[in-house]
Order: sequence, then C-alpha cells, then structure tokens
Amino acid sequence: MFDTLSNKLSGVFRSLRGRGKISEGNVREAMREIRAALLEADVHIEVARKFCDDCVEAALGMKVIETLKPEQVIVKVVHDELVRLMGPISTRIPFVSDPPTVILMAGLQGSGKTTTCAKLSRYCMLRGKKPMLVAADLKRPAAIDQLEVLGKQLEVPVHAERDHQNPVRVCRNAVRNARKLDRDVVILDTAGRLAIDEELMGELSKVAGATQPHQVYLVLDAMTGQDAVNTAKAFDERLELDGIILTKFDSDTRGGAALSAKAVTGKPIKFIGVGEKLDAIEEFHPDRIAGRILGMGDVVSFVEKAQQVVDQKEAAKAQERMAKGQFGFDDFLTQLESLRKMGPMKQVLKLMPGMGGLLDQVDMPEEDLNRVRGIIHSMTPRERRQPDLIEASRRRRIARGSGCEQQEVSGLVKQFTQMRGMMKQMAGMGIGQRMKMAQALGQSGALESGHMPRAKKGSTKYDPRRRGKKRRRRR
Repeated sequence: MFDTLSNKLSGVFRSLRGRGKISEGNVREAMREIRAALLEADVHIEVARKFCDDCVEAALGMKVIETLKPEQVIVKVVHDELVRLMGPISTRIPFVSDPPTVILMAGLQGSGKTTTCAKLSRYCMLRGKKPMLVAADLKRPAAIDQLEVLGKQLEVPVHAERDHQNPVRVCRNAVRNARKLDRDVVILDTAGRLAIDEELMGELSKVAGATQPHQVYLVLDAMTGQDAVNTAKAFDERLELDGIILTKFDSDTRGGAALSAKAVTGKPIKFIGVGEKLDAIEEFHPDRIAGRILGMGDVVSFVEKAQQVVDQKEAAKAQERMAKGQFGFDDFLTQLESLRKMGPMKQVLKLMPGMGGLLDQVDMPEEDLNRVRGIIHSMTPRERRQPDLIEASRRRRIARGSGCEQQEVSGLVKQFTQMRGMMKQMAGMGIGQRMKMAQALGQSGALESGHMPRAKKGSTKYDPRRRGKKRRRRR
C-alpha cells in the first residue's frame, strides 16, 4: 500500500539531503513535487493543493531554512500535515448500554461488503461482544449463502429469511430476534448495486428508518481512488454516515481514497481491510499510516500483530536460548511460522523502522518458505538442536530427504549460523540499540536477494570487496 507515493516522497526528501542549507525556493519546489506525487496517487486536486500550501506555511513558520538538517524538519512537517489531513479519528465503536448495538453496512457491489461484515463481527467478538449477522442482501445471488458460510466459520449466528424479499422486514425481525437470543451487536449486510441509483438509496433509507442503526458504515473499494470519495459523498447525503471502511487496502499502491476521504466528506475512515482472511481488518490510525507512507515504519502495529500470533511463553524461552547461543532450527521454524501468520514478508518489514531499504532486496515467496521447512524437517532432532554437527555427509542426506540441492542445505545452515550469532548479540541489547542495528543493516544493504551475507566474526558489517578477494584466493 502507498508504494508509489512512498517512493516519490522518498525521492523528494533525498533531493534535499546533503545541501546543508536550503532556501524558501527549495521548500516551495519540493512541495510542488509532493503535490505532483499526490495527484499521481489519485488524491483530490483541492486536497493536494491545500495540503502543500499548509506544509509550506508550517515549514516557513518552523524556520526550516535556518536548521542544520532541513530535510528532517520537512519530513516532520509532512508527517504532521498527513496526520491532520486524515484525522482526528476515533476507531472505537460506541457500543450502547442498552443492547443490541445496530450497525448498518452499506456499499456498492464488489466492494467486499459481505466479507467485511464477517470481519467486523470477529473484531467485536475479540472485544467480548456477541454479534449477529443479518443477511439483508436479497438482490445478489448467493449473498445469503456466502454470509451463512462466513458465520459458520466464526460460529456467529446469521439471521436469514429466504421466503421474504423485503429487506426492511428482515432487518426489523433480526433486531427483535437478537434481543431474544441475547446478542449485543447486530450487523446488517444490506444490498448493493453496480452504481448509485434511486432504488438503492430508497431501500437503504427504509432499512435505516425501521431499525434506527446506532452506526452506519460505508464499505468502499480503496482501489477506486477518487471515485470512492465521490461515492461516499452521495451516500452521506442520504444516510448520514458515521464512518468509512476501506477494503483491498493492501492492494492499493496509490492511496488516494485514504488521503482524500476525510478531507472531502468529513467522515472518518474507521477500518481498513488488508487481506482476504477474516482477521485481515485493522483500525485506521492516521499517525501510523503517515509513518508507513514516509517509510518510518509502524512499530505499534507490528507489536499488535505479533501479540496476536506469538505465544508469549514460547517467545520468552526462545529469547533465553538466544541469549545463551542455544537457538536451534526448531526455534527458528517456530519463529518463521509466527512471522508467516503476521502476513507477507514485505508487509511485515514495512512496519519496522529503518527496514525500508530492504524491501526491494527481500523476496521470500511461499514456495521458498516451504522448501526451508522441508529442509529442516529432513534433519534429525539432534541436528536441529546442534546445527554445527551438519557436515558434508549429513548435508547430502538432508538434501536427498528434502528433494533439494546440497548447496541449498549448505546455504541455509550457513545463513542460520550467522543469524544465530547476530541474534545472540542482539539479545543483550536494549530496544534502542536493536533499532539502530536494524537500521544499520538496512542502510548498508546487509541483506542481498533475501540472503544473509558472510559476516566477519563479532561484526555486523559486510564488505563485498573482502568477500571477492577471499573467493579469488580459493580459486
């Protein structure tokens, strides 16, 4: 997400770096480039213009020209303005004291509304609520079946009335049924259309009038850019929206909808969909998103994701073994599986400060991770505990067992040995020292094509010239 915009902004900031001193003209020139980048990201033209004007005013007010490192101050100015542009936002769902809380979900066909209803119900369950899904989309074929399948996966009841074609009646009955079943959240999955029309709006208005929803959320496809913002304005005029949920956010390389929606409609983005799975929904935090756009990472989101998938007791044991240098392949495989649960490798790296430089170098697709797993599973329990035992004959046996080449096994063992030494070194550091070490690795290109380099013992630095000389001497 935001790849295009992030790359453009990084180029602008690099052009300011190293000048030592800049002029007001340099600042305005940089903002013109930023405005062009925003327009390319499909941000609304008025939003882009006002954003850059505000940045110029804030930069000159902070006397950027007189600072020693003007590019850092410009980054801060842009970050603060991005946060202001997208916020302030309260992601909390205001659950009522006299349940059930009724949430009406609206949107066009193809925006992912039905799946988002299921994701939102899971979000509510994690907060101690007992949701009910309501199949009120009576226009799209198999919409009821889809919601029932999703409800079964989550073990959430789905209210459906296949004999009736009146969504108002279905929703009204669902709210009554929720009170009987002691369900404290009711999520109404209403019908959508390919485009906004009077019939759609009339039906939604009737459902809203009959159920008096406490929250009305509009589900939008983030990839539609400015069209999503225009759609939000039209829906808000008829329904008085309480918030927006952007889906397919992980596939949106531009980000125009996220940056324009709040400024144009005045309605906050409450949640973003970041994948197809039912747990792939996140609260929308402007400060975190601004950090991602500017390549600063998002440590809070990283920690939250990790807490959801990592067994804390196992993590503590692994940390202890790491500090003692006893970290083995079984521990490595456990950590790898936890990392996979957090999402694709590139998405996880984006959340870590200083790791932006690695994104073009690290590419570990699913099949490569499966090959690593196969190699480790072909080792004996003793070999997994003591990787130093794996000499040439054992590597040949492991290669045959896993269906890989011997050099792949050798490469994995070598990388693991180097990584284990680095982890032992990092285990004794504070969080600040670890961040600096990660940043140093990212800036020096310490990971090449997803492989750990040969490092000098006791050092994290990598000198490709030294490595080349060693190779020539061997020949």
